[in-house]
Amino acid sequence: MKKFSAGIMGTIIAVGVALGQTPASKPTTAAKKTASTTKKGAPAAKASLMNPASLTQKAPEVYKAKFTTTKGVYVIEVTRAWAPLGADRFYNLVKNGFFTDASFFRVIKEPKPFMVQFGINAKPAVNTVWQPAIIQDDPVKQSNKRGYVTFATGGPNTRTTQVFINFGDNAFLDSQGFSPFGQVTEGMDVVDNLYSGYGEGAPQGSGPEQGRVQNEGKPYLDKSFPKLDSIKTAVIMPASPAHKAGTPPAGSAHKGAAAKK
Repeated sequence: MKKFSAGIMGTIIAVGVALGQTPASKPTTAAKKTASTTKKGAPAAKASLMNPASLTQKAPEVYKAKFTTTKGVYVIEVTRAWAPLGADRFYNLVKNGFFTDASFFRVIKEPKPFMVQFGINAKPAVNTVWQPAIIQDDPVKQSNKRGYVTFATGGPNTRTTQVFINFGDNAFLDSQGFSPFGQVTEGMDVVDNLYSGYGEGAPQGSGPEQGRVQNEGKPYLDKSFPKLDSIKTAVIMPASPAHKAGTPPAGSAHKGAAAKK
């Protein structure tokens, strides 16, 4: 099975839809501005988000991230051993507020449940500095089963900030190098209910164009795709006593988490 190229998003393949992040086109004027304010005078982006090179903290071996969305709350439990580089990147993004106001811009449920994708910041200036902040691939140790969380890519070793949650069992993604780093352990019903009416993104479908999401931010989505759900806040949850003591959490060895052969 062929991998999709960096310039193609949402390519149809034999057994499903490719999972990609599309590089943005030439930055707009808004994207070139500093993060002092948006056009509408919104608060500045958190200073740390403007310096990706500074956000390299090693994540705990197991941690949970709580996402409060326009549809409700879900929790992702991350196991660093599954994909260390991905787990560290996700930890730093959540901890520093990257996902605040980010929309679920690609929600594919037809012809069968596939996945929901997010991870483009609401502010173009933030996206501009993160586009070149790639991380290398992790070996695939878990399968892309329902509820498992994985970074999107534009090809080998191109992961940045976009992630997706599998609606169904998408084992065909394993051989393409998509390495899950966590799993939704609470609120999968919330994930299932995220608005999916726009379907695949442009130009393959009528949904948002990733380049415009990157360059124009949330105003583009609010105007053209007002029904999309979004993330209100995402935070790292306090570690439980068991986690602090180094005891594996209950359910960390999730059933059905098949290792790649």
